[in-house]
Amino acid sequence: MNFIQKTREENSPFVQLLILIFCAIIGLIVVSVIGMGIIYLIYGREILINMDWISGTDRHYLPAQRILISAQQIGLFLFPALFLAKIEGGKINGFYGFKRPDPGLILTVFLIMAAALPLLEWVAALNQKMVFPDALKGIERWMKAAEDQAMETTKALLKMESTGSFLINIGMIALLPAVAEELMFRGALQRALGRMYRNPHLAIWFSAFIFSAIHMQFYGFLPRMLLGAGFGYLYFWGGSLWYAMFAHFINNAYAVCAAWYMQKNNIPLSDTDKTMNIAWYGYVISAILTFLLFRYFKKQAR
Repeated sequence: MNFIQKTREENSPFVQLLILIFCAIIGLIVVSVIGMGIIYLIYGREILINMDWISGTDRHYLPAQRILISAQQIGLFLFPALFLAKIEGGKINGFYGFKRPDPGLILTVFLIMAAALPLLEWVAALNQKMVFPDALKGIERWMKAAEDQAMETTKALLKMESTGSFLINIGMIALLPAVAEELMFRGALQRALGRMYRNPHLAIWFSAFIFSAIHMQFYGFLPRMLLGAGFGYLYFWGGSLWYAMFAHFINNAYAVCAAWYMQKNNIPLSDTDKTMNIAWYGYVISAILTFLLFRYFKKQAR
Protein backbone atom coordinates (compact mmCIF):
# COMPACT_ATOMS: atom_id res chain seq x y z
CA MET A 1 0.00 0.00 0.00
CA ASN A 2 2.08 2.87 -1.24
CA PHE A 3 -0.22 5.54 0.17
CA ILE A 4 0.52 4.54 3.78
CA GLN A 5 2.52 7.08 5.72
CA LYS A 6 5.39 5.66 7.78
CA THR A 7 6.74 7.35 10.89
CA ARG A 8 9.25 4.63 11.84
CA GLU A 9 10.29 1.12 10.92
CA GLU A 10 7.37 -1.22 11.48
CA ASN A 11 7.34 -4.74 12.84
CA SER A 12 7.46 -7.46 10.20
CA PRO A 13 4.10 -8.37 8.64
CA PHE A 14 4.36 -11.82 10.24
CA VAL A 15 4.63 -10.23 13.68
CA GLN A 16 1.71 -7.94 12.84
CA LEU A 17 -0.44 -10.96 11.91
CA LEU A 18 0.46 -12.65 15.21
CA ILE A 19 -0.48 -9.45 17.06
CA LEU A 20 -3.84 -9.35 15.28
CA ILE A 21 -4.60 -12.99 16.11
CA PHE A 22 -3.56 -12.60 19.76
CA CYS A 23 -5.55 -9.38 20.18
CA ALA A 24 -8.59 -10.89 18.47
CA ILE A 25 -8.63 -13.80 20.92
CA ILE A 26 -8.09 -11.61 23.98
CA GLY A 27 -10.46 -8.92 22.73
CA LEU A 28 -13.23 -11.43 22.01
CA ILE A 29 -12.94 -12.97 25.47
CA VAL A 30 -12.79 -9.67 27.36
CA VAL A 31 -15.55 -7.90 25.46
CA SER A 32 -17.81 -10.98 25.50
CA VAL A 33 -17.44 -11.17 29.30
CA ILE A 34 -18.34 -7.49 29.55
CA GLY A 35 -21.30 -8.02 27.22
CA MET A 36 -22.53 -11.00 29.24
CA GLY A 37 -22.19 -8.91 32.38
CA ILE A 38 -24.43 -6.22 30.91
CA ILE A 39 -26.92 -8.87 29.76
CA TYR A 40 -26.92 -10.41 33.25
CA LEU A 41 -27.72 -7.03 34.78
CA ILE A 42 -30.70 -6.70 32.42
CA TYR A 43 -32.12 -10.24 32.57
CA GLY A 44 -30.78 -11.69 35.82
CA ARG A 45 -30.04 -15.38 36.39
CA GLU A 46 -32.53 -16.55 33.78
CA ILE A 47 -29.98 -15.72 31.09
CA LEU A 48 -27.61 -18.38 32.47
CA ILE A 49 -30.14 -21.16 33.00
CA ASN A 50 -30.76 -21.82 29.31
CA MET A 51 -28.21 -20.53 26.79
CA ASP A 52 -30.37 -21.38 23.76
CA TRP A 53 -31.24 -17.69 23.49
CA ILE A 54 -27.84 -17.03 21.89
CA SER A 55 -28.93 -18.61 18.60
CA GLY A 56 -32.69 -18.54 19.16
CA THR A 57 -35.51 -16.40 17.84
CA ASP A 58 -37.31 -15.46 21.08
CA ARG A 59 -37.99 -11.72 20.82
CA HIS A 60 -37.63 -11.40 24.59
CA TYR A 61 -33.89 -12.03 24.21
CA LEU A 62 -33.25 -10.02 21.03
CA PRO A 63 -31.71 -7.08 22.97
CA ALA A 64 -29.28 -9.57 24.55
CA GLN A 65 -28.36 -10.94 21.13
CA ARG A 66 -27.76 -7.43 19.84
CA ILE A 67 -25.47 -6.65 22.77
CA LEU A 68 -23.49 -9.86 22.28
CA ILE A 69 -23.17 -9.42 18.50
CA SER A 70 -21.99 -5.82 18.91
CA ALA A 71 -19.51 -6.89 21.61
CA GLN A 72 -18.09 -9.54 19.29
CA GLN A 73 -17.63 -6.98 16.51
CA ILE A 74 -15.73 -4.69 18.86
CA GLY A 75 -13.58 -7.35 20.49
CA LEU A 76 -12.83 -9.53 17.49
CA PHE A 77 -12.34 -6.88 14.79
CA LEU A 78 -12.25 -3.28 16.01
CA PHE A 79 -9.95 -3.64 19.01
CA PRO A 80 -7.17 -5.64 17.27
CA ALA A 81 -6.98 -3.22 14.34
CA LEU A 82 -6.84 -0.15 16.58
CA PHE A 83 -4.29 -1.79 18.88
CA LEU A 84 -2.02 -2.68 15.98
CA ALA A 85 -1.95 0.92 14.77
CA LYS A 86 -1.28 2.08 18.32
CA ILE A 87 1.71 -0.17 19.00
CA GLU A 88 3.21 0.61 15.60
CA GLY A 89 3.44 4.18 16.81
CA GLY A 90 1.34 5.76 14.07
CA LYS A 91 -1.91 7.66 14.06
CA ILE A 92 -4.77 5.60 12.67
CA ASN A 93 -5.37 8.15 9.88
CA GLY A 94 -1.87 7.71 8.51
CA PHE A 95 -1.39 4.04 9.35
CA TYR A 96 -4.47 2.77 7.53
CA GLY A 97 -5.06 5.62 5.10
CA PHE A 98 -8.07 7.79 5.88
CA LYS A 99 -7.60 10.65 3.47
CA ARG A 100 -10.73 12.68 2.80
CA PRO A 101 -12.93 10.83 0.26
CA ASP A 102 -13.80 12.45 -3.04
CA PRO A 103 -17.57 13.03 -3.46
CA GLY A 104 -17.45 11.85 -7.06
CA LEU A 105 -15.79 8.59 -6.04
CA ILE A 106 -18.29 8.12 -3.21
CA LEU A 107 -21.06 8.35 -5.81
CA THR A 108 -19.21 5.84 -7.98
CA VAL A 109 -18.99 3.43 -5.03
CA PHE A 110 -22.75 3.74 -4.55
CA LEU A 111 -23.33 2.98 -8.24
CA ILE A 112 -20.97 -0.01 -8.05
CA MET A 113 -22.94 -1.51 -5.16
CA ALA A 114 -26.24 -0.92 -6.97
CA ALA A 115 -24.99 -2.37 -10.24
CA ALA A 116 -23.52 -5.44 -8.54
CA LEU A 117 -26.75 -6.49 -6.80
CA PRO A 118 -28.04 -8.83 -9.55
CA LEU A 119 -24.58 -10.32 -10.09
CA LEU A 120 -24.15 -11.06 -6.38
CA GLU A 121 -27.65 -12.55 -6.25
CA TRP A 122 -26.76 -14.89 -9.13
CA VAL A 123 -23.52 -15.96 -7.44
CA ALA A 124 -25.42 -16.54 -4.18
CA ALA A 125 -27.93 -18.74 -6.01
CA LEU A 126 -25.08 -20.81 -7.45
CA ASN A 127 -23.46 -21.10 -4.02
CA GLN A 128 -26.69 -22.36 -2.48
CA LYS A 129 -26.79 -25.23 -4.98
CA MET A 130 -23.54 -26.60 -3.56
CA VAL A 131 -23.72 -30.39 -3.23
CA PHE A 132 -21.23 -32.66 -1.45
CA PRO A 133 -20.29 -36.23 -2.42
CA ASP A 134 -21.91 -39.08 -0.49
CA ALA A 135 -18.88 -39.47 1.77
CA LEU A 136 -19.35 -35.89 3.02
CA LYS A 137 -23.14 -35.83 3.36
CA GLY A 138 -22.81 -35.57 7.13
CA ILE A 139 -20.82 -32.36 6.76
CA GLU A 140 -23.33 -31.06 4.24
CA ARG A 141 -26.26 -31.67 6.62
CA TRP A 142 -24.38 -29.91 9.43
CA MET A 143 -23.59 -26.93 7.21
CA LYS A 144 -27.21 -26.64 6.05
CA ALA A 145 -28.50 -26.87 9.62
CA ALA A 146 -26.05 -24.15 10.74
CA GLU A 147 -27.02 -21.99 7.77
CA ASP A 148 -30.74 -22.39 8.46
CA GLN A 149 -30.26 -21.55 12.14
CA ALA A 150 -28.23 -18.46 11.28
CA MET A 151 -30.90 -17.37 8.79
CA GLU A 152 -33.69 -17.74 11.38
CA THR A 153 -31.71 -15.70 13.90
CA THR A 154 -31.02 -13.03 11.27
CA LYS A 155 -34.71 -12.82 10.36
CA ALA A 156 -35.59 -12.45 14.04
CA LEU A 157 -33.11 -9.59 14.40
CA LEU A 158 -34.49 -7.93 11.26
CA LYS A 159 -38.05 -7.85 12.59
CA MET A 160 -38.44 -4.16 13.40
CA GLU A 161 -41.51 -2.86 15.17
CA SER A 162 -40.53 0.80 15.39
CA THR A 163 -38.28 3.44 13.92
CA GLY A 164 -36.08 3.03 16.97
CA SER A 165 -35.45 -0.67 16.25
CA PHE A 166 -34.76 0.23 12.62
CA LEU A 167 -32.09 2.74 13.67
CA ILE A 168 -30.60 0.23 16.13
CA ASN A 169 -30.28 -2.31 13.31
CA ILE A 170 -28.70 0.27 11.02
CA GLY A 171 -26.11 0.89 13.71
CA MET A 172 -25.55 -2.76 14.68
CA ILE A 173 -25.85 -4.50 11.29
CA ALA A 174 -24.63 -1.78 8.91
CA LEU A 175 -22.49 0.87 10.61
CA LEU A 176 -20.54 -1.09 13.24
CA PRO A 177 -19.52 -3.98 10.90
CA ALA A 178 -18.61 -1.50 8.15
CA VAL A 179 -16.17 0.22 10.49
CA ALA A 180 -14.90 -2.74 12.53
CA GLU A 181 -14.60 -5.34 9.76
CA GLU A 182 -13.03 -2.97 7.25
CA LEU A 183 -10.45 -1.83 9.77
CA MET A 184 -9.61 -5.45 10.51
CA PHE A 185 -9.77 -7.13 7.10
CA ARG A 186 -8.84 -4.36 4.68
CA GLY A 187 -6.94 -1.97 6.93
CA ALA A 188 -4.98 -4.41 9.10
CA LEU A 189 -5.02 -7.84 7.43
CA GLN A 190 -4.82 -6.77 3.77
CA ARG A 191 -2.15 -4.21 4.63
CA ALA A 192 -0.01 -6.79 6.45
CA LEU A 193 -0.45 -9.40 3.71
CA GLY A 194 0.44 -6.80 1.09
CA ARG A 195 3.73 -6.15 2.87
CA MET A 196 4.34 -9.88 3.26
CA TYR A 197 3.72 -11.01 -0.32
CA ARG A 198 4.51 -7.78 -2.20
CA ASN A 199 1.50 -8.60 -4.36
CA PRO A 200 -1.59 -6.45 -3.79
CA HIS A 201 -3.92 -8.80 -5.69
CA LEU A 202 -2.88 -11.81 -3.62
CA ALA A 203 -3.33 -9.76 -0.44
CA ILE A 204 -6.77 -8.58 -1.53
CA TRP A 205 -8.10 -12.03 -2.43
CA PHE A 206 -6.53 -13.79 0.55
CA SER A 207 -8.05 -11.19 2.88
CA ALA A 208 -11.41 -11.61 1.13
CA PHE A 209 -11.21 -15.38 1.58
CA ILE A 210 -10.57 -15.04 5.32
CA PHE A 211 -13.25 -12.34 5.58
CA SER A 212 -15.84 -14.71 4.11
CA ALA A 213 -14.66 -17.83 5.95
CA ILE A 214 -14.76 -16.22 9.40
CA HIS A 215 -18.49 -15.52 9.02
CA MET A 216 -19.09 -19.30 9.05
CA GLN A 217 -21.98 -19.04 6.59
CA PHE A 218 -21.01 -21.60 3.97
CA TYR A 219 -23.87 -21.13 1.52
CA GLY A 220 -23.07 -17.44 1.21
CA PHE A 221 -19.30 -17.89 1.00
CA LEU A 222 -18.77 -16.96 -2.66
CA PRO A 223 -20.78 -13.69 -2.79
CA ARG A 224 -19.24 -12.58 0.50
CA MET A 225 -15.74 -13.31 -0.80
CA LEU A 226 -16.48 -11.29 -3.95
CA LEU A 227 -17.73 -8.44 -1.78
CA GLY A 228 -14.56 -8.61 0.30
CA ALA A 229 -12.40 -8.49 -2.83
CA GLY A 230 -14.41 -5.54 -4.12
CA PHE A 231 -13.91 -3.68 -0.84
CA GLY A 232 -10.22 -4.52 -1.05
CA TYR A 233 -9.82 -3.00 -4.51
CA LEU A 234 -11.73 0.12 -3.46
CA TYR A 235 -9.25 0.51 -0.60
CA PHE A 236 -6.20 -0.22 -2.76
CA TRP A 237 -7.14 2.00 -5.70
CA GLY A 238 -8.87 4.74 -3.72
CA GLY A 239 -6.08 5.17 -1.19
CA SER A 240 -8.60 5.59 1.61
CA LEU A 241 -10.42 3.13 3.82
CA TRP A 242 -13.50 5.36 3.70
CA TYR A 243 -14.49 3.94 0.29
CA ALA A 244 -14.45 0.34 1.52
CA MET A 245 -16.33 1.31 4.67
CA PHE A 246 -18.97 3.15 2.66
CA ALA A 247 -19.45 0.21 0.28
CA HIS A 248 -19.73 -2.21 3.22
CA PHE A 249 -22.25 0.08 4.91
CA ILE A 250 -24.36 0.35 1.74
CA ASN A 251 -24.41 -3.44 1.34
CA ASN A 252 -25.55 -4.10 4.92
CA ALA A 253 -27.89 -1.12 5.15
CA TYR A 254 -29.65 -2.30 1.99
CA ALA A 255 -30.58 -5.55 3.76
CA VAL A 256 -31.93 -3.65 6.78
CA CYS A 257 -33.87 -1.18 4.63
CA ALA A 258 -35.28 -3.99 2.47
CA ALA A 259 -36.49 -5.82 5.59
CA TRP A 260 -38.02 -2.58 6.93
CA TYR A 261 -39.81 -1.97 3.63
CA MET A 262 -41.14 -5.54 3.51
CA GLN A 263 -42.57 -5.31 7.02
CA LYS A 264 -44.16 -1.95 6.32
CA ASN A 265 -45.89 -3.51 3.29
CA ASN A 266 -46.84 -6.79 5.04
CA ILE A 267 -44.43 -8.87 2.96
CA PRO A 268 -43.05 -11.87 4.90
CA LEU A 269 -39.31 -11.84 5.52
CA SER A 270 -39.15 -15.40 4.20
CA ASP A 271 -39.47 -13.84 0.73
CA THR A 272 -35.91 -12.53 1.11
CA ASP A 273 -34.75 -16.05 0.29
CA LYS A 274 -36.35 -15.85 -3.14
CA THR A 275 -34.13 -15.03 -6.08
CA MET A 276 -34.67 -12.04 -8.35
CA ASN A 277 -36.81 -12.68 -11.39
CA ILE A 278 -34.26 -11.41 -13.90
CA ALA A 279 -33.52 -12.72 -17.39
CA TRP A 280 -30.03 -14.11 -17.98
CA TYR A 281 -28.91 -11.01 -19.84
CA GLY A 282 -29.75 -8.92 -16.77
CA TYR A 283 -26.97 -10.67 -14.87
CA VAL A 284 -24.62 -10.14 -17.82
CA ILE A 285 -25.44 -6.43 -17.86
CA SER A 286 -24.89 -6.29 -14.09
CA ALA A 287 -21.44 -7.89 -14.47
CA ILE A 288 -20.43 -5.56 -17.31
CA LEU A 289 -21.63 -2.42 -15.50
CA THR A 290 -19.88 -3.45 -12.30
CA PHE A 291 -16.62 -4.06 -14.17
CA LEU A 292 -16.82 -0.74 -16.02
CA LEU A 293 -17.62 1.18 -12.84
CA PHE A 294 -14.65 -0.40 -11.08
CA ARG A 295 -12.43 0.63 -13.99
CA TYR A 296 -13.82 4.16 -13.84
CA PHE A 297 -13.21 4.29 -10.07
CA LYS A 298 -9.61 3.13 -10.55
CA LYS A 299 -8.96 5.71 -13.30
CA GLN A 300 -10.53 8.60 -11.39
CA ALA A 301 -8.82 7.68 -8.12
CA ARG A 302 -5.42 7.76 -9.76
